[in-house]
Amino acid sequence: MTDNPLKNNKRYLVSACLAGVNCRYDGQSTPVETVLELLRQGRALPVCPEQLGGLPTPRACCELQQGRVMNTEGQNLTEAFTRGAAEALRLSQLFGATHAILKSRSPSCGYTQIYDGSFSGALIPGNGIFAELLLKHEYLMLTELDVEDES
Repeated sequence: MTDNPLKNNKRYLVSACLAGVNCRYDGQSTPVETVLELLRQGRALPVCPEQLGGLPTPRACCELQQGRVMNTEGQNLTEAFTRGAAEALRLSQLFGATHAILKSRSPSCGYTQIYDGSFSGALIPGNGIFAELLLKHEYLMLTELDVEDES
């Protein structure tokens, strides 16, 4: 069990899709009550690194393949993902966040586990582009799977 975000005074960077923003690749969101409560308290900043990198919504599904972000159409979108991750980090630092709650398995936000790049639904250990950048900046990381049962 992780430290309950609702029972501390930290500021959080959160994946915008977990805050109810329709920014996922499929144009949907996956709201999580803990994240919504952090927003109501003014302690969370929602960001979508993929949108901040200039990608449209909806967009073709992407996965990491040998360090590159590829979509189902064979396009290499690594530059957009990297640019968006840098901008999301900058915004997070302005907000004063030291913690993050990110969308699991995402090629941007996935933390500890991501899709294997085959577009088959198979999972492997690893981090998305944005999650990796946050780790380098010593953010404390959670996914929605860590907080769903705590609200």
